[in-house]
Amino acid sequence: MSRARVLLLNAALGPLDYRVPHGMTVEPGSIVVAPLGPRQLLGVAWEAERMPSDAEVGDNRLRPLLAVADVPPLRPALRRLVEWTADYYLAPPAAVLRMCLASTSALEGARTVTEYRATGEVPGRLTPQREQALERIGDRQGLIRELAGIADVSDAVIRGLVKAGVLEAVTVDIDSPYPVPDPAFGPPDLSDDQRAAADVLAAGVAAHRFEPTLLDGVTGSGKTEVYFEAVAEAIRQGRQTLVLLPEIALTEPFLKRFRDRFGVEPVAWHSGLRSTQRRRAWRAIASGEALVTVGARSALFLPYAALGLIVVDEAHETSFKQEEGVHYHARDVAVMRGKFEECPVILASATPAIETRQQVALGRYAELKLTGRFGLAEMPVIEAIDLIQEPPERGRWLSPRLVKAMGETLERREQSLLFLNRRGYAPLTLCRTCGHRFQCPNCTAWMVEHRLTRRLACHHCGHVEPVPRACPECKGEDTLVACGPGVERIADEVAVLFPDAKTAVVTSDTIWSPAKAAEFVGRMEMGDIDIVVGTQLVTKGYHFPNLTLVGVIDADLGLEGGDLRAAERTFQQIRQVSGRAGRGEKPGRVYIQTHSPGAQVMQALITGDADAFYAAETEARADAGAPPFGRYAAIVVSSEDQACAHETALLVGRAAPKVDGMAVYGPAPAPLAMLRGRHRYRLLVHARRALDVQDVIRAWLGALDWSAKARVTVDVDPYSFL
Repeated sequence: MSRARVLLLNAALGPLDYRVPHGMTVEPGSIVVAPLGPRQLLGVAWEAERMPSDAEVGDNRLRPLLAVADVPPLRPALRRLVEWTADYYLAPPAAVLRMCLASTSALEGARTVTEYRATGEVPGRLTPQREQALERIGDRQGLIRELAGIADVSDAVIRGLVKAGVLEAVTVDIDSPYPVPDPAFGPPDLSDDQRAAADVLAAGVAAHRFEPTLLDGVTGSGKTEVYFEAVAEAIRQGRQTLVLLPEIALTEPFLKRFRDRFGVEPVAWHSGLRSTQRRRAWRAIASGEALVTVGARSALFLPYAALGLIVVDEAHETSFKQEEGVHYHARDVAVMRGKFEECPVILASATPAIETRQQVALGRYAELKLTGRFGLAEMPVIEAIDLIQEPPERGRWLSPRLVKAMGETLERREQSLLFLNRRGYAPLTLCRTCGHRFQCPNCTAWMVEHRLTRRLACHHCGHVEPVPRACPECKGEDTLVACGPGVERIADEVAVLFPDAKTAVVTSDTIWSPAKAAEFVGRMEMGDIDIVVGTQLVTKGYHFPNLTLVGVIDADLGLEGGDLRAAERTFQQIRQVSGRAGRGEKPGRVYIQTHSPGAQVMQALITGDADAFYAAETEARADAGAPPFGRYAAIVVSSEDQACAHETALLVGRAAPKVDGMAVYGPAPAPLAMLRGRHRYRLLVHARRALDVQDVIRAWLGALDWSAKARVTVDVDPYSFL
């Protein structure tokens, strides 16, 4: 190639042409360094016919490329995925490409770093900080900053220990190879149904063909053990596997199960990794050395050398939808990556999304069912507690029947789980004298009291402030009152009712890393926790045989707000959390506190008739032309200047095209009318399924010119309507 078309990592630019210097080898997919004005930017060489340029430039005017990264080129399948994702989700191709090159240090050559470890010597001057550092570091090894973080001391303390000869330097190759999983290490004892499903999945891997399969199994049916057999087949063939998990906190329990089955841990990819860990993982994935990767949704865009299987675990989870940057849904993009890679895709779930069920009904996805729990475990008995007939005592949130069941569970030395999908102590704090309510200064949202950290926090933008002693409006002291319950308030009630019980609060505030998740799992398995009070973080993935009681504090909470998927999401969450009970030989019980025990979703949960619930929900969606029978796209206009946001929203609304089979609603203030200091207006596009709504929106917005102070974003297939 004498010239190359390059897609730079700059979303504001289209593809640009460059000259390839003599002696430099560049092919489609090569990762290059290109000049742009005085700067040097990363980019990827692309096929010119697939990435048209706005302006053709003669060879004599082209600037030369500066360098080619010493890593394998991005394969055609990944480049096709970048194109499809950008086209479907109306995102700049460069923004999608950036997710493929998520570790810039990985593009540099082989590297070593200097880490430090204890020598066993004792310093002559042993200060309390030095003593704390040595005790916490133990036999660990790491960079100075990492060891300081582990020890909770300053970098200077660690450097002092190095100078004193108490810590010694070790040169580490940060690209050292990962251990290879052994498919024969710990073969499982599968039931006949599990073995039949596992054989089908393994055969799909052996055939090297694209086939999406829904693995639909009740909670505790052993879905992980079943799809592990497909993973084992991919390992035997020397092909790579990607397992997507919806939450970083689920990574640690998964790693343990994987280690028990294959003898080593898989390669992990998530936001909690250090930069050196990300570099090592990226390079191992690109070279094909990393045979199994487990990660969050961003792992979907990594440059796998020989992808042979994709698994989306808990495929119904809404957290697979990216709400910032490129608004993609990892479940759907995973299916498209499987198509481009020509490899099978397994969607594993106990409560599949209606969109997935519809693909099965149309014959586009295969389906495998696991209808019973593994071994002697049985599904728990589920009962509704009508809060109108059996209200809690005044000032409390747990009904007498649930409290009695918790006491009996404690007497049997078994564990309980209380589920409330609301972090913090209380969702609203107000002044009983003047009625002042604490609202976030950056968002249209109430501040949530977190009593454990003595802070008021906004769960949308992260703004925090201390809880004041006096009302800022009327200056009255001791007039502030917490309204409504959060998990911390429930934990306080549990402490009053059962003062001798060991209680743990499990939310994203307390389990923010795989290490914290591992600590929680260890305490549960040792019996060091009697009662867990948690949010949706505990509804999936965990297996605790001694947990026999689940109480859902406010089953109606998820039905508020008029969300398209409110009933489905409520059913999924409560069904999933119910599945934590009775997973061992001991029977489980579930109590659902609700004000509407006769509601369709509650009856479906109590009777276990999921098919009837999904049939009714599907019929309602079809009647409304809602997904998966119609298309939605949200257009959100935002600006720090409210007048600018409003004016731009009106401009977009007035220019809405008249297209047969498509309606545009709005603009109207978004439910979160201000978010992170930006005023927001929404328009909702509703179209029939067959309409190529992306082309319509692309032409519509492309013809408009709005203020640079305004931002217009498009969310195709939105999951959040805030």
